[in-house]
Parts: sequence; structure tokens; C-alpha cells
Amino acid sequence: MPDIVHVKYNQTGKSKKTNEFGMREMQERAFEARTAQHLLIKAPPASGKSRALMFIGLDKLVNQGVKKVIVAVPERSIGSSFSNTDLMKDGFFANWEPNDMYNLCTPGGEGSKVKAFSNFLASDEKILICTHATLRFACEGIDEKVFDNTVIAIDEFHHVSADGNNRLGEVLRSIMAKSKAHIVAMTGSYFRGDSVPVLLPELEAQFTKVTYNYYEQLNGYEHLKSLGIGYHFYQGKYFKPQEDTGLSAIAEALKENQKTIIHIPSVNSGESSKDKYEEVSHIIEAIGELEYQDSITGVLHVRSYKSGKLLKIADLVNDNQKERDKIQEYLRVSKNADDVDIIIALGMAKEGFDWPFCEHALTVGYRGSLTEIIQIIGRCTRDSENKSHAQFTNLIAQPDAEDGEVKLSVNNMLKAITASLLMEQVLAPNFKFKPKFPDEDESEDDDETIRIKGFKKATSQRVKDIVESDINDLKAKILQDDKMIKALPGNVDPEVINTVLIPKIIRETYPDLTEEQVEEVRQYVVVDSVIKNSTIETQGDKRFIRMADSFVNIDDINIDLIDQINPFQKAFEILSKSVTASVFKAIQETIDATRIEMTEEEAIVLWPKIKNWRATTGTEPSIQSFDPQEKRMAEAVIYLRELLRKKKANG
Repeated sequence: MPDIVHVKYNQTGKSKKTNEFGMREMQERAFEARTAQHLLIKAPPASGKSRALMFIGLDKLVNQGVKKVIVAVPERSIGSSFSNTDLMKDGFFANWEPNDMYNLCTPGGEGSKVKAFSNFLASDEKILICTHATLRFACEGIDEKVFDNTVIAIDEFHHVSADGNNRLGEVLRSIMAKSKAHIVAMTGSYFRGDSVPVLLPELEAQFTKVTYNYYEQLNGYEHLKSLGIGYHFYQGKYFKPQEDTGLSAIAEALKENQKTIIHIPSVNSGESSKDKYEEVSHIIEAIGELEYQDSITGVLHVRSYKSGKLLKIADLVNDNQKERDKIQEYLRVSKNADDVDIIIALGMAKEGFDWPFCEHALTVGYRGSLTEIIQIIGRCTRDSENKSHAQFTNLIAQPDAEDGEVKLSVNNMLKAITASLLMEQVLAPNFKFKPKFPDEDESEDDDETIRIKGFKKATSQRVKDIVESDINDLKAKILQDDKMIKALPGNVDPEVINTVLIPKIIRETYPDLTEEQVEEVRQYVVVDSVIKNSTIETQGDKRFIRMADSFVNIDDINIDLIDQINPFQKAFEILSKSVTASVFKAIQETIDATRIEMTEEEAIVLWPKIKNWRATTGTEPSIQSFDPQEKRMAEAVIYLRELLRKKKANG
């Protein structure tokens, strides 16, 4: 299947260059905000968040009078990212030197770690490293004021949640409310599952935000120049031969010349065989024949059926601690791309896992969490001289029209597609949008500035903050809304999507906004989405933009034209061409059965289009039409007639 997302980068090297203090671009930006009491750093994997925290923490200890720094990470293996680091050799004023005694990311029970945590608070030591779990347990029954003048840094901050059942979230809220602690929150993916926010708006407003986006990071690499995101649909079991090719879906999707991490599905998912060890065996059997396992490194040597090549496979699913430690140590010291070809993982090899040689993240099964998808994609977007392209492929089961679970399968497929749509938005270049006025001087505009007739510029600080810091989070919420998912495959008029559905979601997300502010945010979301899904071409001294079926001079674009374009059309065009007719029919029929209800607001938007249809064709839109938009107009006619009948009946 063609990639739904394909982004090219300019290999400027900018994101990897360092300043006179040894700071990379993202770290320098974060360091500029070092005096903030509450700091939220949103930056992609591999941008250097761990070291950014070291710079900030040391400045707070040395120059801001802070007593201690506590770093909390989600799992023990990530603790090594915060081990002793020589920063002075590159020009910084101090080194990061935690005492091994207070690195609590080691094997052992939580009881002893909580005691060590307590001892640290009473000692003169400055730096402690622990897991999220240790922080949670250590804070039970503690007086939050003990954290006065202490930095609490939470890595992979998306593990926090505003959900009342999220213990880490409760701990954070309590510390912020009852102490004078400094908080440094770091995350590469700020989305929280499908619905629960990381922080409530009033708490989030207390944070100074530093944002470094994916495009800045990847565009500033030296070696990586493109990233593709695509899907591979299969029937039956992904490790069984497919009818049309005779190969398993895993073997079809696997490119043996690319260093690959395969993430197997959760045992609770429909794609799983329900036994994770059996799952690994199925994958190995689908790829080739196991010849032997290296007793020292733990690496499996498998002879490929497809190429005859001897592939080196690392199994991170195995729970045997001795075997897992062996292979993890081998991967940690590996300096050569040829040391491993494939890594098979379940929960491991997502957050904080660094295998820079990885070119392909191959994920089996639908992932409902955007956080998880972004973290997985981050495994293959490290810059490394062995690759110029990175690829994320999701193996998804095709809906079967005869299957009783077809509704669930369709829903999973659509949600997987929306995740790609969001990633396209996240990974694409950013533009600056301005209103276009007659005779205005545009001589100082650069190639990233696009002027649009009728565009409303943000007038309030509230709207500016949403546009600058929250736009991808808002798009995530829009794309995961049930009504939006049902509307996206072309069965709802684009203008209804842009002017009815999207503003409703904005109002729900930001109930404090005025209608004027809602419209300003709406226009930015729609314009940004449409432009990022379009292509800009230069012909002579003019620039043109290709938006869906429109190809217009960029000087002539206006908000009314943009509102008539489905910002998410491209992915579904690819989808409709990539699955069989029967599968696409099953998708449409499932959506039809759960179609969003007609509203007066939508019907009013559609009415001018209905009149134009009548004038052009001489007939009314048909409810039996195979064209989903014509059918929707027909439903609007029925709805409006029923509405008129009720009004007459009520006098």
C-alpha cells in the first residue's frame, strides 16, 4: 500500500549542532526558560530532553538556590539516560554527577527504594534518579512541603493524567498545590490516549511551555531525509500465508535490508495469538528457520525463507531476566549496524529505547493511543549514517463483511488512519498565516508566510497560546472525535466538517472562548490542516497551491475556498484505492449504520448546494445514490421537509 504520509527533509544539520555550552538547538531553547518554576518541554524523541534537564537542573542548583533535583522516569532502563555526564568538556559550567547510591533505577523492591528516597531528602546529596512508581510510593503520607525549593523532573510526562485514578497525576497536583517545588515536565508525545488530558487547563496554565516540533528536529538532521507512514492490510492471521501471495503478512511487510523493530500486539487484542512467547515463535517461523542462538549475546540467527540471508534477531519479549539483560547489554554496547537486523518487542523498545540504526518500525495491530504511535515512530527517526529513509508500517486486519466483529474492525481501521493524519500534521513544515489586504506591503514575507483573504488573525493572548502551543493536541481531539471519524471517509460535505463539526469540538475543548475566538481557532485549524495536506509549486515568479482538486495561485486563496476542502481527504483516497471493493463497501455500510444525525446547522450549510444540484441536474439528490455526498444532500432535503412540517403543525 502507498504511504499515507511521506515527508521529505532538508538535512540542514541544524538540530545536531551545538553552541558554546555544548547545547543542541532544542536544549538551548529549553535552557532559555530555565528560571520558570513550572516548565513543560514538548520535544520529539532523540532531541536531547535528558541532557536539557541536566543543564536546567544544574543551573537551578548552582545559580537559582534550589536544594535538590529529583528525576523520575517511567521504567528502570531509562534511568541510564541520566547517569554521570561530562558537560564541562563542551563548555558548560558544571558536570552532571549523581551519586550511585541515589540512582534507584536498579533491581529491588520498592520498600528499600522508598527508604533510600527518604534518606536522600534528609541528606546533603543533590541529585536522585528513580522510577515513577518509586516517586508515587515515596509520596504516600509525606508532607508536600518537604519538596519546597526542590526540582521534580518527570520524564515521559504523558504518563501523568488528569484522570482521578491516575496516582502520578494526583501526586503532581498535590505537590504543586501544597509546596514551592519546581516542576520540569518532559515529553515527546503530549497526547493522552483517546480522551483523557494530561493536565486540566487551569493547572496547565501554570506551566511555561517550550515546544520543539518534529519537523525542526528531522529537518535538522544530517543523514535522514525522508519519513514514510503507511499501512499493510491482511486477512486472517498476520503470520499465516495470505491467499494472494502465499507469504505471511509479516513477511510481506518486512524489508530485510532495513533494520527493523517489530512490535507484537497486546495479548488482549484481536490480532494476538494470546501467548506472547508463541507470538515470537510465529513471527520467526514466518520469517525463516532458526539455526542457532548465540549463548553469549542471546542473538537468534534465522535463515530467511525469502532471501536466504542469515538474519540476527533480538528477542525483547522474553521475561527471563538473565536472557533479557544479556541481549539488552549487547544492544547497549553495539556500535555497528550489522550487529542486529531485527528486534522483536512488546512493551520494551518504545519510550526511551535507543537503537539509532533502526530504519523501520513495523507494528502489528491497531494502536488506540496516539502517544504509543508517536513513541514507536520515534524509534526509527534517530539520525544515523546507515539510513536516509525511516518507515513506520502498521499491520492492520482487514474488516471482513461476513465477520460479526466487522464494526469493531472498521472502527479500528478508521482510528488507525486518523492517527496517520495527525502524524502528517505533526511532521510537516509549519507555515505562518496572515490576513491578505489589498495593496498591503508583502515584501518582507518569506516562503513560510501565506496570506489568505478573509483569514482572522488571533487578537487575544488566549487564542495565540492555543495556536502556538496546543494546535496538534487540538487536532488530535478533533480527529479522534466519534462524529469526525464517521464523517471523514467522504460521506459528509467538507464545508460541514470545517464549519459545523470542528467548531463544536473547539467549543467543547475550550468552553471559555467567545464565538469570535472559536472562529479564529477554527480558521487556523482548518487552514493549517488543508495547507499541510497540499503541495506548493513554483512556476516562474508565481507560487501555486494544489489543494484536493483545486490548483490556484497562492495569492488568490481565500477562507471560503479552503472551507470547501476536506483537510483529511488524501488519506481516504489512498485507502479507497488500496483495499478491495468488498472491504470498502463494508466500511461504508458500517458508517452508514452509525451515521451522524442530521442537524439544522448542517442542513442549512447544505441547502445552497442542494439548490445548485437541482439547477445543474434538473433533479433532486437521490437517497439511493452511491455518491455519499449526494445521498447526504438527499437526507438533508428529507430532514428540512420534516422540520418544515413540524413547524407548520406547531402553528
